[in-house]
Amino acid sequence: MGRQKKGREISGIFLLDKASGLTSNRALQAVKRVFEAKKAGHTGSLDPLATGVLPLCLGEATKVSQYLLESDKSYRASIKLGQCTDTGDSDGTVIETVFDFNITEGDVRAAVKRFEGKIDQTPPMYSALKIGGTPLYKLARKGLVVERQSRQVVIHDIELTRCNLVSKEIEIIVSCSKGTYIRSIAEDLGRMLGCGGHITALRRLKAGKFQEASCFTFQELCGILEQKGQVGVEECLLPTDSAIEHFPQIKLPTETAKWVLNGHAVNFSKLPERGLVRMYDEDIFIGIGLVDNDGKLAPKRLMQSV
Repeated sequence: MGRQKKGREISGIFLLDKASGLTSNRALQAVKRVFEAKKAGHTGSLDPLATGVLPLCLGEATKVSQYLLESDKSYRASIKLGQCTDTGDSDGTVIETVFDFNITEGDVRAAVKRFEGKIDQTPPMYSALKIGGTPLYKLARKGLVVERQSRQVVIHDIELTRCNLVSKEIEIIVSCSKGTYIRSIAEDLGRMLGCGGHITALRRLKAGKFQEASCFTFQELCGILEQKGQVGVEECLLPTDSAIEHFPQIKLPTETAKWVLNGHAVNFSKLPERGLVRMYDEDIFIGIGLVDNDGKLAPKRLMQSV
């Protein structure tokens, strides 16, 4: 028999304001220990350099993590012009410096706007993307460079919010689709301007519906634990279904909900034409359902009662 996981059966979403210098997994494990949670997962990595919104899913909420992973994100990035690093950010080694370049704020603003819309990006070697089961950054640390396929991402909006060409520092705010690499934008922007560039600071402002104002730092969480105990930290959790509030809500009678919970597709009169929905047994969230082509409601991800 396999070893049983230790920890409490606790479910919900914790919004962490991740500190710089930590991997997303290290931040996750620290929060998991505070909650004494049996199971936990994050919703897409933030670079160690980056700070900001990192939704963490505990217990049954891990079943909705993929929908947060697929959500749009917003970032604020500081970029140093005139220098390229091997990682695309200031954690790396400078590999090229351009001392003399003559650009104006208008040049920078025009170049920034060229990124809006659908663009193709090649994932950087220093990224968590896996090829053949191995994260690219592990290959990069060995000095290896492998071929990566470009992929299309969407930049919904990008704004130049600060431009100091004396110190060669600029700041941008980007609203984008999942899978967008802000370091790649910094590098590509530097190439457009003919001077190179890399990220010096990166903060995620928003992930899906979750914003930085609703986040807790790890120090704040520890302070709440010290003052109020486990009851206090549990009050910091958002309900599991808060991650998928953009799905239509379907309230089922208890008898119908029992059929769904047993894995059966059901007929129900108040359904959208098709797509994913939030299902409730009266007011209790029971999982994600799929309205199929026949107009039936089939279970997709069911919650276990805790």
